[in-house]
Amino acid sequence: MAAPGFGKELFSNLKVELPGQLPAYLKGQRWFGGKARELRGAEVVDFITLERDALHALIVMVKVEYEGGGGDLYSVPLVVSKDPGSNLRGEPGAPGVSKDAGSNFKGEAGTSGRDPGSNLKGEPGAPGVSKDAGSNFKGEAGTSGRDPGPPSGGAAVLTVSGRGGGGAATLSDALKNETFLSVLLDAIERGLVFTGEAGELVTSRTHALSMQETGAAGSLRPRAITAEQSNSSVAYGDRLILKFYRRLEEGVNPDLEVGGFLTEKAHYQHTPQLLGALEYRGVRGLRMTQGILQGFVPNQGDAWQYTMKSISNFYNEVRRDSEGSVAAAENDAARSLIAPFLESVELLARRTAELHLALVSPAAATEPDFAPEAFDDKFQGSFEDALLELTNRIFGQLRHAQDRLPENAKPKAEKVLASEPQIIERFHAALSRPIRAVRTRIHGDYHLGQVLYTGADFVIIDFEGEPARPLSQRRLKRSPLQDVAGMLRSFHYAAHAPLLASTGSVNVDDSNREKLNGWAEVWAKWVSDRYLEKYLRTSRGAEYLPPSREEIMALLQLHVLEKAVYELGYELNNRPGWVAIPLEGICKTLESSNL
Repeated sequence: MAAPGFGKELFSNLKVELPGQLPAYLKGQRWFGGKARELRGAEVVDFITLERDALHALIVMVKVEYEGGGGDLYSVPLVVSKDPGSNLRGEPGAPGVSKDAGSNFKGEAGTSGRDPGSNLKGEPGAPGVSKDAGSNFKGEAGTSGRDPGPPSGGAAVLTVSGRGGGGAATLSDALKNETFLSVLLDAIERGLVFTGEAGELVTSRTHALSMQETGAAGSLRPRAITAEQSNSSVAYGDRLILKFYRRLEEGVNPDLEVGGFLTEKAHYQHTPQLLGALEYRGVRGLRMTQGILQGFVPNQGDAWQYTMKSISNFYNEVRRDSEGSVAAAENDAARSLIAPFLESVELLARRTAELHLALVSPAAATEPDFAPEAFDDKFQGSFEDALLELTNRIFGQLRHAQDRLPENAKPKAEKVLASEPQIIERFHAALSRPIRAVRTRIHGDYHLGQVLYTGADFVIIDFEGEPARPLSQRRLKRSPLQDVAGMLRSFHYAAHAPLLASTGSVNVDDSNREKLNGWAEVWAKWVSDRYLEKYLRTSRGAEYLPPSREEIMALLQLHVLEKAVYELGYELNNRPGWVAIPLEGICKTLESSNL
């Protein structure tokens, strides 16, 4: 059944009438990443129709251009209707529509205690910003999982003239329409292709989906998930998760690429299975990842939330012990408080090492995009140039903001600024000598917020990398020790987050602040030492580790220092009250040759 005005005439109407409406519409959407930039214009470059029974939908490809240069391509799925209200829950009698069974997702523990990487994707070092749903999702506390709609003041619908200039058609968010969501799942199961005016949407399924029960599209209630940022996610019952990318880039998204390798080639068991994909193929056949379908992982939240509970209990116990001091940190009573969590840390370290071993398994050797490569002068020189640019930029920001920093951060800022030549020399020393190890594909944005806690084990999610970086950079082979460094920095953030954020989980005041800060460093060292020890033991003999302990530590410290400098830039731009954490991280790394 044809939609009102579908075809060439509708495409013409979309191209003429939508550009004037799109800037306001886009800025009202949570997933739009250009809110802080001035839009010069928006253009409809393609649209793909999806129809079933009473459903008339289209995926509009919108090219956004910014003042000052640059642009992005966004995918905007819309439902066509005469009545905007009729599409919010799907057409009556459509497949996949049933009464709400309630949320199957665990709640977020609040935003003030989030992991440094759990933020607007591509902004590492920013705890406290809502996390992208990623491969699997924990849900929102106190919600049923329904999308609350666009932010206040945002446009909820678009309009376009119908056939022959007839009655206007209303276009509303298709990811709130259950029939549309069921059609997407059905298309993946059947491997359908939808042709647009310029490109096409190609769906595919993996062998892992073939091994599951068929006919899921007709039996699993789809539900859009809330509290996301750069992407959108949809749950199908408690079995499947569809991650729908809003900003498209040329090439294969690492989430699809790495997820597919781990599922189909390496058979790694501690990440969600990749079950299918949506790809947009534009002019000249260029591939862009539109979405991925994964198996749902039942969980109790992420490892950041799990860590926050443990460390809050630890602080409350040591706070009550008025006689206890950091100097007595080696006593059995203090260590017994953290012993159960250290067992979990060892398990997390083992899962991390197993991931890296999977990425250098024999299957990788036969895949050019995964085959390990040696470090060489070209890569190391390019990496050093990037680190120099990063350091110069961030330290310029620190000098500019120095007088406005919190009083407790100013002495550390002075110390760090004075150490800039030492930091540059540390980077140069690490990269001017041969690195006797291989580079591999890695996670690329690894921290406690990228790991689900099931209650008994850990599952690693979100292999997209840092979306603020170009896709070509996110697909580069690097040292797996970069992931290890990210986790060690995440532990340091976790140690200090309850003391900075008003979570109510720890009673912090002037009488105990200094003592708890001391315990924070003790806790971070205990946890980091145990994690690193187990990781290295599990990875022993792996070709991605240099042959000597000294070389391993030099490469690891390089990445820890890089991460701390990167975090410093984020905190300066977004949350100066937290800037003391990366400043302290930089100081600690420079002071010690042993992490």
